[in-house]
Amino acid sequence: MSAIPPREGGAAPGATELPRPVAAELQAFETTERERLGLPAGQRAQWVEAVHTAFTRSQRDTTTVLLAGLTEAHDHLLAAAVRRLGYRIEVLPTPDEEAFQQGKAYCDRAMCNPAYFTVGNLLRYLQRLRDEQGLSVAEINRRYLCVTAAGCGPCRFGLYINEYRKALREVGFEGFRVLLFNQTIDDQQMGEGGGLEVNAKFLIQVLRGLILADIVNLLKYRTRPYERVPGATDAAVTRSRAVLMEALEQGRGMIAALRQVRREFAAIPVDRTRVKPKVALLGEIWAETTEGDGNYRLPAFLEGEGAEVEVQPLTTWILTLLWEPRFDLARLARLWPRYGKAREEAPRRVWLKVMAARGVEQAIRITFYVSGWLAGLRDFRIPNIDRLAQQAHPYYDVEQRAGEMFLEVAKTMEYGDHATAHMVLSVKPFGCMPSSGVSDGVQSLLTERNPQTLFLPVETTGDGAVNVYSRVQMQLFKATDMARREAQQALTASGLTLAEVQSHLARYPKLGNALHRSPHRYACNAANLFHEIGRRLSL
Repeated sequence: MSAIPPREGGAAPGATELPRPVAAELQAFETTERERLGLPAGQRAQWVEAVHTAFTRSQRDTTTVLLAGLTEAHDHLLAAAVRRLGYRIEVLPTPDEEAFQQGKAYCDRAMCNPAYFTVGNLLRYLQRLRDEQGLSVAEINRRYLCVTAAGCGPCRFGLYINEYRKALREVGFEGFRVLLFNQTIDDQQMGEGGGLEVNAKFLIQVLRGLILADIVNLLKYRTRPYERVPGATDAAVTRSRAVLMEALEQGRGMIAALRQVRREFAAIPVDRTRVKPKVALLGEIWAETTEGDGNYRLPAFLEGEGAEVEVQPLTTWILTLLWEPRFDLARLARLWPRYGKAREEAPRRVWLKVMAARGVEQAIRITFYVSGWLAGLRDFRIPNIDRLAQQAHPYYDVEQRAGEMFLEVAKTMEYGDHATAHMVLSVKPFGCMPSSGVSDGVQSLLTERNPQTLFLPVETTGDGAVNVYSRVQMQLFKATDMARREAQQALTASGLTLAEVQSHLARYPKLGNALHRSPHRYACNAANLFHEIGRRLSL
């Protein structure tokens, strides 16, 4: 069938000319409707949202900054570290189902869980200040403000600040200040001389608080599944957190505080002969980090089902944020030879920035390892971000910058290749575009090529916990069977029985210490312990 040639000149067949310009007709219609409805004539000014961010240095001593959103350890230790610089910091409670329902009532539809939970949590706190403590709205706006982080890429996280302001306005807290914490500081409220001075000293304190919280959390999740006395680990965490907070606020005594943390955990009686599958929890940064209803309290649920949970430290995420500009700068510098110029002619400042970024990354790693060693954290290595990027690149283009970028893909490959976890559980808010739409699509290819990898993605919606728990239990059954087979294999290879292992532990109590880590051979820690004792007896 031949294409129909267009007509030369004139209008298309069937087209009719308008009797007069559309704009004039619309203007006449608007004038008529205004007269009919009794509305004033003339142009109406465009509505512009009022953005309240005024926070000056003189207000710092009388203004309380509200923080929340991470684990209890991260929130409290971060607050203590920043208090050292003279800020008044208060930590909001962990968001729960009530906060979710309140946030959902005042936020737009189609937002993801973190918006509903964090916004609702702030609203509930301010309402309690007003209704229970009797503070007026003007006084609350003057004495309090909230700081939240910014986002970029195909993620609704970057829209959260608008949801905060919309919800606050609708609840009656118009004028409450919400500051946006960007990776690139260009806000006058956060620069030098502003109320929140985000400078080198501030960032160092933030890093110290986050690193120490990572260490406490790693020790907690390594110890709690094996404790003989229920609640002993949580009590040790509370005491350890108090000691570290005091050291951070005073700016001294950190080494002694870390040693006290080591003594607290070392005193917990444990039984590491318990065979437990190891579940690596990863996914969207907020969903994998929060300890409340935002992820259905999955760590506690997994431990209740007999598993050991391996959480992801925020230190890895921080190193990834540093890797991104370093990668881009190094690639920029290498482009010079392609344009007929010598490599030596590349701007020296570019390579200096690359070296500076590497130096900062190395300093963070050293701080983590030294602090972890003093606190008793053994046999834990922060992954090499360059290696993770290289490993994930055939499946996930590292140029895609959104959400957790390539971390989910690379970590799943790491756990499978090195047999360090029986199951990988990726949790993210419902409809999370970077994680659900991109990472999970790649994961299906990885699990197809590596059938032995147990990978389960779950999306949280604030409700539907029963469905998520059911799916987790089905995969956890397989992971538990894998752990039991590893433990039996280790016992058979060593020629021991469980009674003989326990007898050896009674003679050598150091092997049963809560901080002891057997050399890695299996994903199951009990199997590693059986293998270690078998080797000791064979020597």
